[in-house]
Amino acid sequence: MRIAGREFNPPAWATLAMISGVALTVVLGFWQLGRADTKQLLQNRIDDFAKQAPVNVGAAELKVDEVLLRPIEARGRFDARHMVLIDNRLHKHQPGYHVYMPLRIAGTDKYILVNRGWIAAGAERNRLPAVKTPEQEVMAHGTAVPGSERFMELSSKVADGNVWQNMMVERFRQATRLDVHPIILQQTELRGAPDDGLIRDWPPVDLKRNTHLAYAVQWFALAAAIFIYWLVINVRRRSDPTTS
Repeated sequence: MRIAGREFNPPAWATLAMISGVALTVVLGFWQLGRADTKQLLQNRIDDFAKQAPVNVGAAELKVDEVLLRPIEARGRFDARHMVLIDNRLHKHQPGYHVYMPLRIAGTDKYILVNRGWIAAGAERNRLPAVKTPEQEVMAHGTAVPGSERFMELSSKVADGNVWQNMMVERFRQATRLDVHPIILQQTELRGAPDDGLIRDWPPVDLKRNTHLAYAVQWFALAAAIFIYWLVINVRRRSDPTTS
């Protein structure tokens, strides 16, 4: 092909490479758009959950898929003997702990593990902070969050007494032999007890839909760049036989 003193005659291998590159990046772009749509649907479900009445936790085993990220509530007494402090948790750049404590559900031998909130670490690491725990029966309100996740743990020493690196319900069950529900109640409110001084500044659930949209834009931009590069490098000035 010759246009305005230039010729365009790309080799077959270059055209094939361009088509492959563009096809791959476009597919990846649409895949990211699909991920964004999925995340938006899940975010809508989470937003709807927040408007629903809380699920009351009793002796019956909870089904994780049915209650995850829903508001839940449980009445019972805290068992301070089995408190676990999760280390290296920051609040406004200040080091501290997340306080986990099992709540024995009223009238049962069943427990639910409650993340009661954040407490600051003391000046001396070997002196743990004192956690105020009500002795009377209380009603804990909060959100059902996953009770088992995979973590990258930097040390093989993941539990030192009641100070742990991360919380997993199965690990807690094995350590305490308590019959606990498979989810964790991330506490937002505690009725029937005075203020315990713990901070419950939980960030809203964000499934990062916009991150996938940004990735999609990057893939589509790369597809366009591949095509433009293929055009540019294969357009050459036509040689003039009269100058030879």
